[in-house]
Amino acid sequence: MERVPVAVLGEHRCHLGEGPAYDAASDTAWWFDILERRLFEARLGSGGVVVHTLPVMASALAYVDDGSQLLVAEDGLYRRDVAGGRLTLFLPLEADNPATRSNDARVHPSGTFWIGTMGRQAEAGAGTIHALQGGVLHRLYDRITIPNAICFAPDGATAYFTDSPTNRLFRVAVDPSTGLPVGEPATLHQHDGAGGLDGAVVDAEGLIWCARWGAACVDAYTPVGDRVRTLAVPALQASCPVFVGRDFGRLLVTSAYEGMDAAAREADPQHGLTFLLDPGVRGRPEPRVRLGDG
Repeated sequence: MERVPVAVLGEHRCHLGEGPAYDAASDTAWWFDILERRLFEARLGSGGVVVHTLPVMASALAYVDDGSQLLVAEDGLYRRDVAGGRLTLFLPLEADNPATRSNDARVHPSGTFWIGTMGRQAEAGAGTIHALQGGVLHRLYDRITIPNAICFAPDGATAYFTDSPTNRLFRVAVDPSTGLPVGEPATLHQHDGAGGLDGAVVDAEGLIWCARWGAACVDAYTPVGDRVRTLAVPALQASCPVFVGRDFGRLLVTSAYEGMDAAAREADPQHGLTFLLDPGVRGRPEPRVRLGDG
């Protein structure tokens, strides 16, 4: 396991830190505490962190344009005004099923937004992976327990995801112009050993960086499924990475203390914090989500 330079981003601990995103235009990182209904905003140049309280449980966001975002929440997709935080429902998301909530999500290079849902108690097979394409939600894969590691190859021709309890990282061919699958998912890597596969992001060279929940690390996989690096994270339950910084040279990694009792938290003193790692590689900007055909 490699140990690279690492810093703590702010002092806030997350019950369930997830869904980090980065906007290069404003040099701002965002992430969520899903269970506590909080959205964090960090201006990386100044190091300050602002906490936004949300009326809904949310898990991910993507930029629509400079002034607005699309927030992925337990009951729907919401337009969010960046300056004022005002939320406007754009589209319901399994709103007729109170047993589920949103989880992992990421935007394909075409602007199509892949979004995962799961049971609130991680009930087996309760979740689904959807794709928001052309303003319409398409149901891609159902009977998913915990959808995670949604990310895409730089050329947009391959999507990756996992159903975390299986510890299988999948790949599937997708149409680069639409972000929709054109093949069937196949196992890229079967993880054996400590921890479980969680959130992921792809760097500029196509390596897949996947947080390993319960193992205090982030792993890097090649597009053919070989694990080539493992970076130590200072918290046991590392949850999701994203590349940040003007040159996309740092890896922001969220963490969580969900399910940890007092003794476990004491044994993991940096539980729930958010970290900045220097991996020595570069990421790439996250695409903006397209809400229609225009």
